[in-house]
Amino acid sequence: MATRVLHRRFSGLNEAKNWTRTKGQVATFIRGLPASNRNREDSWFKSLFVRKVDPRKDAHSHLLAKKEESNLYKIQFHNVKPECLDAYNKLCEDVLPSIHADKYYPCELVGTWNTWYGEQDQAVHLWRYRGGYPALTEVMNKLKNNKEFMEYRKERGKMLLSRRNQLLLEFSFWNEPLPRQGPNVYELRSYQLRPGTMIEWGNYWARAIRYRQHNREAVGGFFSQIGKLYMVHHLWAYKDLKSRESTRNAAWQHEGWNEVVYYTVPLIQHMDSRIMIPMKTSPLQ
Repeated sequence: MATRVLHRRFSGLNEAKNWTRTKGQVATFIRGLPASNRNREDSWFKSLFVRKVDPRKDAHSHLLAKKEESNLYKIQFHNVKPECLDAYNKLCEDVLPSIHADKYYPCELVGTWNTWYGEQDQAVHLWRYRGGYPALTEVMNKLKNNKEFMEYRKERGKMLLSRRNQLLLEFSFWNEPLPRQGPNVYELRSYQLRPGTMIEWGNYWARAIRYRQHNREAVGGFFSQIGKLYMVHHLWAYKDLKSRESTRNAAWQHEGWNEVVYYTVPLIQHMDSRIMIPMKTSPLQ
C-alpha cells in the first residue's frame, strides 16, 4: 500500500516536472523568434493556459446589439419524425405565412428551412419581434386565442421527436436579414463560446464582416439571450455549395482575415454547421 502511494506521488512529481520543462521550452522558443512574431506567438501561448476575462460595467447585450432598433429574434429547431417531414412542411406552409402577413401580430417570419446537411429531418424557423420582449409577449397572448394556430400546434406535436428554441439579439455590425430571391442554399454556423468572451468575439467580427460582404453572402448575425447562453449564430446565403467553397476561399486573400480566424478560434468551445434549403413560403429564398 505504502509503495503504491509513493509511486503515485513520484509519478505526479515527474509529470509536473515534465510539464514545467515543456512550458519552459516553448517560452524559450518564443523568446528566440523575431520581434515581429514574438508578441503574436506569446499571445497565442498565453491563451492556452489563461483566459483573462476583463471586468465589464455593462451587459454585453447593451454593448453589442443595435441601439436604434429593439428587435428580438426567436430561432426554433424542430426534429421531425422522418415519415412526417412532408406533412410537417405542408402544415407550416399553410399556417406560418398567415401569421407573418397579419399586422395584428407584431412579428415577422424571417426564414424557414429544412436542414440538408447536418442534423437530418430538421426544420429551422427564425422569427423577428419588432418591439423586443413586449412584442414577443403580445404575440404569445394573441396566438392563444387563434384557433387555427392552436390546431396547428396540436397537429405539429404529433409529428415531432423534439424541439428547442433560443431568444436572440442581432449584432450591431451585421446586416438585418431581409427577404431575398433565390434559389439559394443557406448555412447556419453556430458557435458555443467560452463564457466571458462575447465582447472579444464581437470586437474581432466587427472588423471581419467587411471581408464577407462581396457576394452578398452575409445574411444575419445573432447572439443568444435565453436558451443556451454564449451562443452565436451566423447565417450565410450562397447560390450553391460550389459558390460557398469559392466564396469562403476568397476570404483568405484579404489581408486581416487570417488574423480574425487566428484570434477567434481560441474563444470557441464547440461549433456546428447546417446547410439548409428554404421552404416554399420562406421570405429568404
